[in-house]
Amino acid sequence: MPANKAQMGEISIKINIADRIYPLRIATEEEEVIRRAAKLINDRMKEFQDNYAVRDKQDLLSMCVLHYATATLKADDSSKQEDKEVAKKVHQLDELLSGFFS
Repeated sequence: MPANKAQMGEISIKINIADRIYPLRIATEEEEVIRRAAKLINDRMKEFQDNYAVRDKQDLLSMCVLHYATATLKADDSSKQEDKEVAKKVHQLDELLSGFFS
């Protein structure tokens, strides 16, 4: 009989984002990254609040989502460009080696 998720290294934690508590069940190995993510969100909200005099938490959360979504898209685009460059170099190397061994 398969073990349930709680027996497979899951834990219950509470995360505070924008002064609201969110209970989560997560894999044990995800705890640190989730806590760091919540801290980043709260820190970014404070930065936006201080720099733009925005007080509404919904607006601050929306600004955070936009910030992190933009950063993610930029990282994805950069990664795809790097993948293309690597593929191009591998192709060039393959052609060079094919010519050498022909």
